[in-house]
Amino acid sequence: MQTETASVIEQRSLGGDYRVLEFASSKVAPRVKPGQFIHLRVDERNELVLRRPFSVFKTGKKSLAILYKIVGRGTQILARLRPGDRAGIMGPLGNGFPLPASQTFPLLAAGGYGAAALYLLAQQARKKGIIFIGGATADDILCADDFKKIGWKVKIATEDGAAGQKGLATDILTEYLSEKSKMRQMALYACGPMGMLKAVAEIAVKNGQKAWLSLDRRMGCGVGACLGCVQKVKDGKSWKWARVCRDGPVFECRQIVWENGKWEKEK
Repeated sequence: MQTETASVIEQRSLGGDYRVLEFASSKVAPRVKPGQFIHLRVDERNELVLRRPFSVFKTGKKSLAILYKIVGRGTQILARLRPGDRAGIMGPLGNGFPLPASQTFPLLAAGGYGAAALYLLAQQARKKGIIFIGGATADDILCADDFKKIGWKVKIATEDGAAGQKGLATDILTEYLSEKSKMRQMALYACGPMGMLKAVAEIAVKNGQKAWLSLDRRMGCGVGACLGCVQKVKDGKSWKWARVCRDGPVFECRQIVWENGKWEKEK
């Protein structure tokens, strides 16, 4: 883990409330692995006490970018940053995605800006796969061109039917697996709302596949000290608390104890 004060290189809009923010980063950026995150101090005047966690979207040798949505005071302040402004970065943090084995065909499922957390995985995977991107509207479909540029197939679903197929990302993932599941060894990776992650877990278990899920939690410290982001995970025949920031944010779906205990009972 490194800390550094990083200068903003670029802030650009992706439409709606979505933004990409790129920082100069010589210490953190070269160490980032797919699925890891940074903790960002968004207010140098110390009006906001806690840092904010953001998945790393892209990295260069001396730069990194995050993709975020303006949803509250912290991200409103973040949206005001301009080239040359500075912010405190701590990272890379957490355990990210394991890269798929060379013989494994990777399938990614993303909800909204969850696509950003999957980009480095797609970029570093030895085999090109398919990403299923879902959103409420066309404005919520993000990064599709980024994945296409690195040779991935992109399938889109929107709840209002304005782009791609009408429905959810997990609907088109299910349709694909119903046709292809016996043809090759696969691995699933997902990032998005908890309901979507649970659906991906159900799909993976049904099809006998592994699924690596990136959980999104409020994180006070980012290093496992405050216990503000805990998640129930299996521990033999019982369960224990795991710290999403330090033990995750990526977990294999069979590790997770879902709120209704469904997976716990099935095992």
